Amino acid sequence: MTSVYEFSAKTIDGREVSMKDFEGKVLLIVNTASKCGFTPQYEGLEALHKKYGPKGFAVLGFPCNQFGAQEPGNAEEIANFCKLTYDVDFPLFAKVDVNGDKAHPLFQMLKKAAPGLLGSEAIKWNFTKFLVDAHGQVQERFAPATKPEALGNQIEKLLAKA
Repeated sequence: MTSVYEFSAKTIDGREVSMKDFEGKVLLIVNTASKCGFTPQYEGLEALHKKYGPKGFAVLGFPCNQFGAQEPGNAEEIANFCKLTYDVDFPLFAKVDVNGDKAHPLFQMLKKAAPGLLGSEAIKWNFTKFLVDAHGQVQERFAPATKPEALGNQIEKLLAKA
């Protein structure tokens, strides 16, 4: 099975980072947007990151403009919005596509490893969440409407196995 550690991505400030940098951590990988009805989930994602970060957990945010053009800003605007509005401290990456021919390879793998409703691989909207164990294996996919605070039990179970 493919591991998330086989991929790399550009951070919001343009540095190429290997997902191996997160090896041994439980991850929540999320496609985000600044102008979406689900945008307030940044607050819950940051709360998870603060609560479980010291125990070996990280949220990884990937801005995406594919759904209703709800992430129109450039990297600096996105980073400023997240910091100033939600005090986001978890890693943010450069804007990516999550569907289609130009979908980031990491998201291609995530979608295959954890299909959505009725086996659909396509991501339906912003704030789709993928929970990854400390070995880089995708464990579960959560719909955009699933609030971050509802994921504590699943995160704790994976941290206990790490």
